[in-house]
Amino acid sequence: MELTTESRQHIEQVAGEALTQLDSIATAAKRNLHDGRTLGSDALASINTMTSSSAMQKLDQISQANRESYQVLAAEPAIARVVVVDEAGEERTYYICRTTPVSGFQNLASYRAPVGRLASLAIGAEFTLPNGTVVEVLERTQLRPAALADGWDSRDTVVEAEHFGPLTIESLRALLTEVAGEEATEDLLGQLLAEETVKANIIDGVRRSVITKMGLRDQPVLDQYQDEIFRLPLDKRLLILGPPGTGKTTTLIRRLGQKLDTAFLEEAEQRLVEMVATAQGVAHANSWLMFTPTELLKQYLKEAFAREGVPASDLRIRTWQDYRRELARNAFGILRTASGGGTFVLKDSLPSLSAEALDRPIQWFDDFNTWQRNAYVQELHEAVNMLREAKVPEVQSLGERLNSILAQAGDGALASTFGSLAAELPKVQALVASLKEASDGKIKAALNLQLNRNRAFLDELARFIDGLQQAQTTDADEQDELDADEEEDTTAPRTGRAAALNAYMQAVRAQARGAASKRAVSKSSRNGKIIEWLAERGLTETDRAEVGASLWLYERKIRLSVLCFGRRSIHHRCGCSMCSVSGQ
Repeated sequence: MELTTESRQHIEQVAGEALTQLDSIATAAKRNLHDGRTLGSDALASINTMTSSSAMQKLDQISQANRESYQVLAAEPAIARVVVVDEAGEERTYYICRTTPVSGFQNLASYRAPVGRLASLAIGAEFTLPNGTVVEVLERTQLRPAALADGWDSRDTVVEAEHFGPLTIESLRALLTEVAGEEATEDLLGQLLAEETVKANIIDGVRRSVITKMGLRDQPVLDQYQDEIFRLPLDKRLLILGPPGTGKTTTLIRRLGQKLDTAFLEEAEQRLVEMVATAQGVAHANSWLMFTPTELLKQYLKEAFAREGVPASDLRIRTWQDYRRELARNAFGILRTASGGGTFVLKDSLPSLSAEALDRPIQWFDDFNTWQRNAYVQELHEAVNMLREAKVPEVQSLGERLNSILAQAGDGALASTFGSLAAELPKVQALVASLKEASDGKIKAALNLQLNRNRAFLDELARFIDGLQQAQTTDADEQDELDADEEEDTTAPRTGRAAALNAYMQAVRAQARGAASKRAVSKSSRNGKIIEWLAERGLTETDRAEVGASLWLYERKIRLSVLCFGRRSIHHRCGCSMCSVSGQ
């Protein structure tokens, strides 16, 4: 394309300035890496030996983050150059980098920071800087740095200004070499060839990059719409639709990268992060999950996350097929596991939806959602009524308060009901803990009595358990599983005294529950055989009735807690569409 002399000189000036800045940033990052200029626990300990380990750990995390930023900047110093002008006519140039900037460069900003949005705005767009100054974008250059043996270059650089562009420059370094070569060219033929070389290096418009391998396209700078999406507050949700290659996944990865870096979160977002981390006991860096349709795309996603400096293990990027199986086994207890439990076996070859449901998915979902809401509310009422009918005054009082909350909730008011129920959660948990402590205390007291009479009691029980034949699951065994403790540890010891203690506690609890519910434990079940072996060496009849009643109340409070709070947290963790649409 034909460029005016003024435009060409300006592009040459931009090229020289950009390459100098790339070299300066990379040199500073490498110097900090080699000098070890990062904060750490050793430096902190030398300042104050009484500093807490948590503070040292925090500074070590900062030190590691700084090292990772320096490594990124050493390989990719900047991804954009933006010139803006304020209302007073003063121009300033910003360089935008992919990660946290290195100190010593006044106008170097991270793309994750608010100023980074300048790299995505169109020429002539206005932007309000964090200090309140309103500026207009005059010029924008998208850089793709490349470290060569003789210095830095930028390949396929896109330059756009008010009076020209966008232009794609194949090589900024070659452009400067051509300028120097022209001055030394004396013959006419040399000048003509030099002009042709310049024209070949500068291409009108934006040239798409050539695909060299399979993977997600690296897009350091998003367009202004994608940029606006990934900068939305942490608690905002969007449904983004579009054909392949429109940047949906890239936008999501960029959003995760920014929101996981607490340095670029607003104050309200930081408070939200701290509150959730404290309540759930999960570090903010591990509080996300991304689903991918195939294992192949999962590997491409890992590479894309690595470019953004976001650690993405197999626990964070999952295929829905694998994760739904894990939910069905470990969270909902629907599928059978090797250790027992669950009723169904997943067979992927069997259709899960009827042809009618596939033909009318909206109606199918509405029907299912209505049924689920009604069934859920009914379970809540049943659990609360059981508490109201209890003989313990504290339990009755709790049941009345919860019943009042449910009575005030209207149709479709589950969100407000959750808020009211959440206020009662500490009282429910305190009551559950006291009931658990009381019942366990009586069972252990009975066990201590047997140990005082016979110190080899647990060893004898362990030998008896080892001798039990593991028969195939029967209806009685399945019923025995229903009688098992809801909080039973699936990693309980399998041998020795610890296993005997665990088996003793389970069997005595099952016997006490049976006494309270007027339903005997099956003699063919594992618990039944242990109870038969124990004979009179368990709880007394009086204690059996008391512990059974306590366990009855305890398990219904556990059930109520799961109904009120457990389902909601599980659904939000699984990220299913049902939760997002219905708000449950």
